[in-house]
Amino acid sequence: MRSSPGDSADGYVIYRRLLRHAFPYWKVFLLAVFGMVIFSLSQGAFAKLIEPMVDGSFVDKDPAMIKWIPILMIIVFAIRTIGSFLSEYGMAWIARSVIQNLRSMVFNKLLCLPIGYYETTSSGGLLSKMVYDIEQLADAASTVVTTLIRDSLTIIVLLVVMMYLSATLTLILLVAIPVIAVAVVLVSKRFRKLSHRIQRSMGDVSNVTEETIEANREIKIFGGQEYETERFEKVNAYNRRQHLKLVATNAISSPLIQQIVVTAFAGIVYIATKPGFLDEMTVGKFMSFMLSMILLLQHAKRLTTINAKLQRGIAAAYSVFTFVDSEPEPDRGTRELTHVEGRVQYQSVTFSYEGMENEPVLSDIELTIEPGESVAFVGRSGAGKSTLVSLLPRFYEIKQGRILIDDVDIKDVTLTSLRSQIALVSQQVTLFNDTIAHNIAYGALEHADETAIREAAEAAYALDFIERLPEGFDTVVGENGVLLSGGQRQRLAIARAILKNAPILILDEATSALDTESERYIQGAIEHLMEDRTTLVIAHRLSTIERVDKIVVLEAGRIVEVGRHDELLAKNGQYASLHGIQFSTT
Repeated sequence: MRSSPGDSADGYVIYRRLLRHAFPYWKVFLLAVFGMVIFSLSQGAFAKLIEPMVDGSFVDKDPAMIKWIPILMIIVFAIRTIGSFLSEYGMAWIARSVIQNLRSMVFNKLLCLPIGYYETTSSGGLLSKMVYDIEQLADAASTVVTTLIRDSLTIIVLLVVMMYLSATLTLILLVAIPVIAVAVVLVSKRFRKLSHRIQRSMGDVSNVTEETIEANREIKIFGGQEYETERFEKVNAYNRRQHLKLVATNAISSPLIQQIVVTAFAGIVYIATKPGFLDEMTVGKFMSFMLSMILLLQHAKRLTTINAKLQRGIAAAYSVFTFVDSEPEPDRGTRELTHVEGRVQYQSVTFSYEGMENEPVLSDIELTIEPGESVAFVGRSGAGKSTLVSLLPRFYEIKQGRILIDDVDIKDVTLTSLRSQIALVSQQVTLFNDTIAHNIAYGALEHADETAIREAAEAAYALDFIERLPEGFDTVVGENGVLLSGGQRQRLAIARAILKNAPILILDEATSALDTESERYIQGAIEHLMEDRTTLVIAHRLSTIERVDKIVVLEAGRIVEVGRHDELLAKNGQYASLHGIQFSTT
């Protein structure tokens, strides 16, 4: 999927891939096609009925014709109704099934993408793929296919009827087909180009809107309303312009193609009304031919309007399939990591972010952490503390060096087994719009019993505030725990880590969101949590790490000091300098 999305051959490949997702529903498709066939035949039958109706009923006044023609018309339209329902509902059923499957594919891809992907991609753009782009595929997978097959079949049936009535007049109409084909090809490229622009602009609209919702307090405090309004109006106006260009192209192309067809019709009418033809055709036959032409024009008009939907669908499919084809987190390990003691070793680890190979974030890291040992990582902002710790659960993949757990290279183990041995309490607490119980017993912990959940909450000093809530553990916390205070959210995150009971623990400034009273309680819970576990602490406030077994000082991606709190203060080096800055008074 590397070729240009504007290329017609590439568009064919993309659309064929989209249709492959409909293949599992071929039985429903055959039923829908059957409906299209009987719909098309009913259209031809209705046009043909005009001849005996006019000649037999009105001209010859045949009693049998007068009796049977109305009955036949009712039967024909009943068949037409059945065919229309089967085709439209059947194709819509297939389309919604395809959309459901594609949404599941996109969602599953979201779950397995590497952390770096989210750091370089806007969440608004990802949401736009899930909501807007995939929805565009519904028309391409149902309306377009239905119109293409049903109207094409109907046109063929009507042409057969017209050939039967007058081959000469029908051939005049067929002269217009090559001209129409050229016009459709030229317009298709324009449609696809504009559709890609619209999809990108929808991602921008979603992104700006999402940022405004999330940062509403900052916007109000810092007076950012005017700036955000200008930013939104810019992307909103661009989106409007691209939509109008698409509408303008459609508004010009459809009447133009119809004009070509009408010109051919006008030639047919002119020739058919000349004396030579009038002698050969009865009034009924001529009326039947004209009705066939009118019906053909209607179906040809519908065919000309599906091009815009088709190109939007191809552009949307390109966007969705490009995302689905994104590389997931590499998980080539085959060993299962079990019964971990917790010995961690960094051996000659050097790391750079993707695209920044000449600017290493970490350089030649050598570090051994013994089982049950607590180690704090300190340093100025940008020193590499978070990156160093994030390498352990393989949020990022290292290119140079090795990281071992119990003498096993973490690249050789499966991601699931590796991460099952690690618990995380982050500075940015993430809670889900679910109950407190499910937020504590999240994911692989969901089968934990109520007693274990309660004990974890009590150990994290969260039980008191949970029991004061109206529904206790069944209280829904709202989006990202919006109904709870920062300290309460942090305590739930600690309870989740306690419940997991993993041998390796990562603490990313776990008391940062707590008030003084809460911090006093939580500090005791954290010390209890750290017992008999290998703990890696990312520390910003040095007062919280004075009792850890080892402090690692980082500067510009390198380890510059290692020791206990009192040892490093005595050295009067980098750690002592950081400590002095934080605790200095004027």
